[in-house]
Amino acid sequence: MHLARLPLDEQLGALRELLTHNDVLLDVLQRSATLDLPNWYLTAGCVVQTVWNSLTGREPTAGIKDYDVFYFDDSDLSWEAEDVVIRRGAEVFGTGSSAQVEIRNEARVHLWYADRFGVSYPAYTSTEDAIDSFPAGTCCVGVRLGPEPDRWRIYAPRGLSDLFGLVVRPNPGRAPREVYEAKCVRWKQEWPELTILPWT
Repeated sequence: MHLARLPLDEQLGALRELLTHNDVLLDVLQRSATLDLPNWYLTAGCVVQTVWNSLTGREPTAGIKDYDVFYFDDSDLSWEAEDVVIRRGAEVFGTGSSAQVEIRNEARVHLWYADRFGVSYPAYTSTEDAIDSFPAGTCCVGVRLGPEPDRWRIYAPRGLSDLFGLVVRPNPGRAPREVYEAKCVRWKQEWPELTILPWT
């Protein structure tokens, strides 16, 4: 049966199985867990693109630019506090890792979003809230290791059927349309098997 039509519990198992094809992603997950970041997830392109690669017969790391680690800490919104975490991450990922890892405190996004994208943005309330706002609902997936190494926590508020069906569906909540469309252009070039749905 096609993965997109499996029951959700079986889809969760299939997601984990497909992600284990990417040794770099597994290494990032394991190293991220040692940072003990509050409410962290490995998320965004590295997760969905690993699945796309597995389903289309590509190398597991093909087309993946970086590995995004989100966390949420609103106890100190200064750049200096986030920079301490980023520097810790650089030490953790600096030896023996081939991944380019970006660590970001999602509690701070509203402080710099307007400068980067030209529109103001409300503060996130959690890492899940940040994942909910991705421009493509297909990409709203986050994973992390649980307290026991063999347990994974998976956050997928839009489900996994679009991901397994190679469908990119817009998520017109807070993300700008042009961000969605720019990402889709790159994704379609890298993964022509994708079905891209127009912004609505």
